[in-house]
Amino acid sequence: MMERAAFALVLLCLASPVHAVEATVSAAQISRFRNIDLDQPIDKLIFRGGMTLQSPDDTFGGLSSVTQTGDNQRIAFVTDRGHFVSGQLAYDEADRLFGFIGVTIEPIQNSSGQPLPRQYARDAEGMDTIWRDGVPVGVRVGFEHLTRVADFSVTDGRPGGAAREVPIPQWLTDLRTNESIESVCIAPPASPVAGSTILITEEALDADGNHRGEMLGINDKGPFTYVNSPIVNPTDCAFLPNGDLLVLERGVSLFSFVMNLRRVRAEDVQPGVLMRGELLLSAQGPEIDNMESLMVHQSPGGEWRILMGSDNNFNGWQRNMILEFALQE
Repeated sequence: MMERAAFALVLLCLASPVHAVEATVSAAQISRFRNIDLDQPIDKLIFRGGMTLQSPDDTFGGLSSVTQTGDNQRIAFVTDRGHFVSGQLAYDEADRLFGFIGVTIEPIQNSSGQPLPRQYARDAEGMDTIWRDGVPVGVRVGFEHLTRVADFSVTDGRPGGAAREVPIPQWLTDLRTNESIESVCIAPPASPVAGSTILITEEALDADGNHRGEMLGINDKGPFTYVNSPIVNPTDCAFLPNGDLLVLERGVSLFSFVMNLRRVRAEDVQPGVLMRGELLLSAQGPEIDNMESLMVHQSPGGEWRILMGSDNNFNGWQRNMILEFALQE
């Protein structure tokens, strides 16, 4: 009887639903960047501020990618350890970031509706939102190690539910490393490849040494490459409303992090091409960290902002940092 009861308890635990837990996150505002004050130009952008984030919850961290999941500044991150971190960006009266509130942390589920079983399957690195008629209905997530792409539902601004696998080419599936799918973004209506999903690898290189990528779409699909730059690798991507593609690059030089942000013109985002980006921003040293997240959204004041975030890898000596910029034009 005891063995049957124990077995029944195991089955109950396996069948039990996955629940989100609330997390308290504190924030400290950032008001200078590269020794430049708020609202001043930096390279081809304008600095709008930022913040660092901390939480006593040991599942908060490893923030690898970010996307908007609803109105009123609702966003979600994916993490290196297989969680969705959802919440709301808070802005002050001057339209500056000052907090991340209403935060919940929820395990990413497999196709059976259970938490991903092992770390090899949990390394989520890229994410973007699926919109229908202006409403977020899901998120598309790219994973490293066990390389794959999957969709998840969005409910009340929080992604979750059982994974729905998205078919990808075999060459991507065969990449069983932590340098495979790093960037995932979906082209907006203004793009010549509207609705297509862009996948960029971190360090799967072609014969010319450029990053391999794949475009998933109905009419626009197939491989492409993204130009390889010294030191840095692409780590996230996001589209501007006009269809231009932004690519965040990250690397390490002389024991400090390096970051570039580049813009690829909308007409150059096509299958079969080598994509090259105009440099919008470059930084290195203590004012940045391991920058991995990229999102384009509107602030409460209506300005289009470029948000970049760092992945602290759950290390005490790294930071969860968010920086915001606006385009000069």
